[in-house]
Amino acid sequence: MSNFILAGLYTEGKTDIRFLSSVVERTLFEIAYDCTGDIETELVILDFNKKGMSFNEQVQYASKLGQEKYGILLLFIHTDSDDENDDLVLNTKINPALELLLQKGNDEYCKNLVAIVPIQMTESWMIADRDLLKDEIGIAKTDAELGIHLNPELIKNPKFLIEDIIRLSKEDLTKRKRNKGLDISDLYQIIGQSIDLSKLDNLSSYIKFKNSLIEKLKELNFYHNK
Repeated sequence: MSNFILAGLYTEGKTDIRFLSSVVERTLFEIAYDCTGDIETELVILDFNKKGMSFNEQVQYASKLGQEKYGILLLFIHTDSDDENDDLVLNTKINPALELLLQKGNDEYCKNLVAIVPIQMTESWMIADRDLLKDEIGIAKTDAELGIHLNPELIKNPKFLIEDIIRLSKEDLTKRKRNKGLDISDLYQIIGQSIDLSKLDNLSSYIKFKNSLIEKLKELNFYHNK
């Protein structure tokens, strides 16, 4: 058995890559630690022009690109649920895309797909570590005052909420001059690199992602419970 797991990540949007690349890479590394033997991991970003492509076509292209250019073993595919659960996305996007992918040639495509479907939006995962979010924005209000005391997966528009918190942080520029030019786009990479993964364990969509990854590694004979 190989002691190296090379995985590819394709995300729905450019900003999603900034946050998810670190989160996925760190999660893969942590789970690989529980694999049989010493397993090294690496994550490559599969970025291409998806203009005019359907979701199925995007998945197939990412799968083929990852296989031909890098020889990936796993393919992480991200899409937001934009809803309070992931049922619609799984039934209309993820599962159909996987079914079509499985019909393709084995040598040309990576078929070991693991879905990443944050409930609502990727930004809900960013809110999971509330202290980190507040520290990076530079605001001292309570979670309740900012509206982040609830389960992030219950917040219908977490991106708007983060933008509103940034706006609040700018109300007193004499105290928080460093936030004068802060934009939500500045937070994705910072939070993705620093977020406490145990905070994400409180989110059902992250747990589902982790469990799917573990099951896939079991299928590939990498993962055994210690």
